[in-house]
Amino acid sequence: MFSRRHPVLFFLAMLAGCLSFMVVGIAGFVFLGSGMVMTKFSHKSLSADKGNIGIVEIRGVILSSKKIIHDIEKFKENDAIKAIILRIDSPGGGIGPSQEIYRQIMKIRQDKKIIASMGSVAASGGYYIACAANGIVANPGTITGSIGVIMEYANLMDIAKKIGISPVVIKSGEFKDMGSPLRELKDSEKKIFQSLVDELHMQFVKDVAAARHMKVQTIAKLADGRVYTGQKALRLKLVDRLGNLDDAVEWAGEMAHIRGKLKPVYPDEDKMNFFRKLAETLLKDFNISGTITDNFRYIIN
Repeated sequence: MFSRRHPVLFFLAMLAGCLSFMVVGIAGFVFLGSGMVMTKFSHKSLSADKGNIGIVEIRGVILSSKKIIHDIEKFKENDAIKAIILRIDSPGGGIGPSQEIYRQIMKIRQDKKIIASMGSVAASGGYYIACAANGIVANPGTITGSIGVIMEYANLMDIAKKIGISPVVIKSGEFKDMGSPLRELKDSEKKIFQSLVDELHMQFVKDVAAARHMKVQTIAKLADGRVYTGQKALRLKLVDRLGNLDDAVEWAGEMAHIRGKLKPVYPDEDKMNFFRKLAETLLKDFNISGTITDNFRYIIN
């Protein structure tokens, strides 16, 4: 029994238990096979006031909608910006943030043209956001699709027994401790979780169908969680064109009827955000603390 002799190990075991218990409450629009895929682009020297096409980058796992919506809104309110491009390099992320961004794009695209430009990966929540645009441009080798919802949790019963932990639960309702890592999941609980995932999945399917002007039944057949290349997605009408970011800029210019030179610009960089990114870069080698922080951030979002 090392729960008393080794307090550090005991604490880590309890921490892992708490984390896995919290994870079960999160269903995610995320393509697990891609990890954290990011592609960096050099920012233009022009300020946002001197351009006519705004580029909003959506990179990595989607954990929050605040910054992305803020940047989109800024470009919407700027009369000099005639069109907006969403440059997406993301395997997906949280359901709430993905839906919030989707809703905002659906509102704005009526007044200002929005083109989604897919980089290496635009899957799951990344595709959810892209489909709300007026048009989608993907590379032939872009990984996209993965229309689906996933919920996972870890069972730590055997570890708890070895450590000597005996769970004591006082709850207000029968299902309040569903997904506890210290006991088996009951059949009735599995049905509830499956029903939740199915409902969220159907929300995803219906939103894609509405945004892409396709039948729900058609999208439902493609929405079994599999990923597609950009080339295959074009044949399936999940994207509209093949091309890179420059091609997306040209198409946005055409759709917005921009005369003269196209001037793509990024949002003006927030100074505090710059220093925050610098600090993250300097601390990136501290893998343990970074991993714990990222996991907690993902869970509480």
